[in-house]
Amino acid sequence: MPATPPAPGPAAPVPPAPPAPTTVIRSPIAAYTGTFGPAQAERLLWRAGFGPRPGQAAEVAELGLESAVLSLTRPTGVAPMDGPAPNDDGAPLEPYDHWGHDLLFWLDRMVRSRHQLIERLALVFHDWFATSNDAVGSSRFMLDQTNLFRAHGLRNFKTMVRQITQDPAMILFLDQPSNRKGAINENYARELMELFTLGADRGAYTEHDVRELARSLSGWDYDWSSELGAHNFRWDELNRWDPSYKTVFGKTGRWTWEDAARMVVEHPKHPSFFVAKLWSYFIPTAPDASTVAKLEALYKGSGYEIRPVLEAILTSKQLYEGPRMVKPPTVFVAGMLRARKRTITTNAWSWVLPGAGQRLYYPPDVAGWDDKRWLDTNTTLGRWEAVVYALEDDTEEPSSDDYPEESAAQALAKARNFWGAPTLTSAGVAALDTFARQAIPATAAPWLRAQRQNALRQLIAGSPDYQTA
Repeated sequence: MPATPPAPGPAAPVPPAPPAPTTVIRSPIAAYTGTFGPAQAERLLWRAGFGPRPGQAAEVAELGLESAVLSLTRPTGVAPMDGPAPNDDGAPLEPYDHWGHDLLFWLDRMVRSRHQLIERLALVFHDWFATSNDAVGSSRFMLDQTNLFRAHGLRNFKTMVRQITQDPAMILFLDQPSNRKGAINENYARELMELFTLGADRGAYTEHDVRELARSLSGWDYDWSSELGAHNFRWDELNRWDPSYKTVFGKTGRWTWEDAARMVVEHPKHPSFFVAKLWSYFIPTAPDASTVAKLEALYKGSGYEIRPVLEAILTSKQLYEGPRMVKPPTVFVAGMLRARKRTITTNAWSWVLPGAGQRLYYPPDVAGWDDKRWLDTNTTLGRWEAVVYALEDDTEEPSSDDYPEESAAQALAKARNFWGAPTLTSAGVAALDTFARQAIPATAAPWLRAQRQNALRQLIAGSPDYQTA
């Protein structure tokens, strides 16, 4: 059976979002019932997207919680894009061929797309099914894989596993062409269970299951030429698939790759793995046993649909009443650009983002990024440098002779409004206020007042508060 063609790359229209159901959210877990104001809307927009544009948090708050969540989870059609197309110092992007432009292409969609949750889920599943271009060697295949996540991120997880199993980037990354009858390679079978669907050390599978599942997954091949590179990915049933009987999870049959993709999702321990992993991308504290059980039942009862579980998470009291959550570096950068209505105009982000700890299309390993290491001595410096680039050509003239008079309180208010009045902790506000009062004397020259304003803008975006939401 030949593999289905890969999703279109950036030169073609990105697949449209799934059609919006007409029903309302019916969550089995406790929903948030407190005030849904701009602060709560701001948190939702950071967790389920890439932060608010100016005034957007207030607009979303007016919708109320359920309608706000539905506006994210039930988009229709092709995503509208706000603002001018991206460029690299005036030149159009070449995401297939120019170093760093693959990252810029996706970062641009995070900044400009109105289908924010579609892009955020693409980032989630890029980490979930972590695939690195170091091994794939094709920006085209990597961007096509991202389109796969866009197309299926709000749909059915069983279908997604089937699609990722026949995805060229994944086939190359986890050595599926080396997995053939008589020479079985276990790489994809092991990661499919350990990292993608079941989890390690949970009693879900044995080493025997790994070997047998790998035999079921055998048979993939492709052609290569100097002109086209890797192409014509296909499943070769006759020559490469192991047709003998296999016993996986205690069930015996002449299992194929399609059976393997189905069986790992239908395994009794998959729903608990799925719920816990999806939850962790949106809420930093683990759900209690009752919440897990209810979400598992919702997920399995829906036939492994992603959207119902996600809507329950995004309306849950834990999301709004729980602790703040560290923004991944890419989310942090995209959010700053959205707050300033800026777009992609430089390739600098291709080295700034890795310095902050996250280079798109190059996760550190098949387990993805370690979100417990988003903030350390190296990556915090990288985030500070990211603020510098976000503020480039967007500051007060540091040698200004006519910067207006303003008190310390006015300077701080202006700097906060510059970033869209983000929610800050009382301790954060106090520290910024102390700096604003002590940085310069009350009778300071205009150029010093301008430099204080620039410093406050840098300090706000680089502050601990702005790294979380």
